[in-house]
Amino acid sequence: MLAPGGAERETAVLDEHGPALLQACLPVLLGCGLGHALNALLRQHAGPVAVVEKETDLQGITGVLDALSPQDRQRVLLLTDPDAATVLQGLTRWQMQHQGRRLLPLALPFYTRLAPGYYGALQKELAASTRYDFWARAAGPRFASASPRVLLLTSKYFLMGELENACRTLGLEHKLLIIRDDSIACTDFVQQLLEAVVTFKPDCCITLNHMGVDVEGALMDLLARLQLPLASWFVDNPHLIIHLYTRCVSPWTALFTWDADNIPSLREAGFAHVFYLPLGTDPERFRPERAAEAPSSWKAELSFVGNSMLHKVGGRLKHGRFPRPLLLAFRSVSQCFMESEQRSVADFLRQDFPQVHDHYSALPDNEARLAYETAVTWQATRLYRNGCVRRLLPLHPLIVGDDGWKREFRREPVQPRYLSALNYYTDLPAFYGNSEVNFNATSKQMKGAVNQRVFDIPAAGAFVLTDWREQMEGLFEPHEMACYHEPDEAPGLVRHFLARPAARHAITKAARARVLSCHTWQHRLQTLLSRMREVYGTPAARP
Repeated sequence: MLAPGGAERETAVLDEHGPALLQACLPVLLGCGLGHALNALLRQHAGPVAVVEKETDLQGITGVLDALSPQDRQRVLLLTDPDAATVLQGLTRWQMQHQGRRLLPLALPFYTRLAPGYYGALQKELAASTRYDFWARAAGPRFASASPRVLLLTSKYFLMGELENACRTLGLEHKLLIIRDDSIACTDFVQQLLEAVVTFKPDCCITLNHMGVDVEGALMDLLARLQLPLASWFVDNPHLIIHLYTRCVSPWTALFTWDADNIPSLREAGFAHVFYLPLGTDPERFRPERAAEAPSSWKAELSFVGNSMLHKVGGRLKHGRFPRPLLLAFRSVSQCFMESEQRSVADFLRQDFPQVHDHYSALPDNEARLAYETAVTWQATRLYRNGCVRRLLPLHPLIVGDDGWKREFRREPVQPRYLSALNYYTDLPAFYGNSEVNFNATSKQMKGAVNQRVFDIPAAGAFVLTDWREQMEGLFEPHEMACYHEPDEAPGLVRHFLARPAARHAITKAARARVLSCHTWQHRLQTLLSRMREVYGTPAARP
């Protein structure tokens, strides 16, 4: 480094880049050196500069950074992590903070010889980003044509197959981009997304339950730079998920929730665009002909499909490590929450159990509080389902689910039939049509909304007796659904409909017609895209 010509060798890395080019980029100096290149760069470039220097002992000897003025030192982002992937993540976040300008690697020769596997690899990776000037080309009008183009983002394949099939059925151009959990802030993901945006030209992105969205907000920043809207459809309780994403509130994000009761609280969390979008079904998968595929052991007058929640509650209590006052009150709190019309566990505790609420508020962080809320909600669901199904035991139901049901009913004089949990995609479409009455008891995480079975079972040509939910009135006419309002009504209604096959058939026929005409995944996707067009479409393209 101190050899004759060392200063010239350092500054030579800047010679091939004129001042104008340097101004348009984010320079990344690979190696701090003796400061000749860094000082020249700070004179030529008015903006921020990044320096990658894992040789911290060498940096301490040279004292280059310590010699900078306070103003210049504030302009320098120093990255010293010995892991190149971590450095790339830091550079990508820095890039997002500065309008996505291109990263320009400037490698000092001494450092590429010193550690070619580190500095050389970084130079190669960063050089790839300079070949693509995506940012100016990626942003553009959205929903300018009648048929939108959809980019599906996911880190898991959960329900994404249904959306892909809905796109195909509707004739929509679509592309699936699978995001690894550890790749969101990496340069390769940024390049992959940018290439998809430039070549495919989507009108919006769609994800489910915020899958693929990172908690640091890198994806949100990236989509905002691209002016590319994201639709995130929550098909589970959003408040058990969204607390992780406090940095992800963006005007370029619209939330859709299966439960209309969540809309006010999501708006209070800062999301400006929140819409109600209930669940749906796939009529190609759930269709009457599938019943013939079922074995004889699946035939039943009355059946119930669902998790006992016994093991789930036990696991949450075990891993939550809640303080003793919260554990002592857990059973009574859960029982009262199950009986209450209150949707929010936190609000319920504040109003009905103020002392418990004090201990709940004293939990160390928001994640711990939401873990307790989840435990209460799951226990309330367990108590509710247990009570509903227990009332049906004299009718010898077939219970499909986990082995927790056997423990729950082990002392009952009349035992039901048991069947292990069935696969949603391959088994349930055939199972439902082999029960004369399919019984449904909705989870207590959705006290006003309807669950998946209300759509799947009629689509399969089968009869469902479900608990009444307020939002059901906007989805079905009264003659299209059989409902009980209180668990005590259920046994009598089961006997009533078992004795009246014609009445069951009439309700099933009407419910199936409604589902096919209004409640498929295609209908939901059309509604979602219509809302996205209203918010983000160019004025000329809006209906």
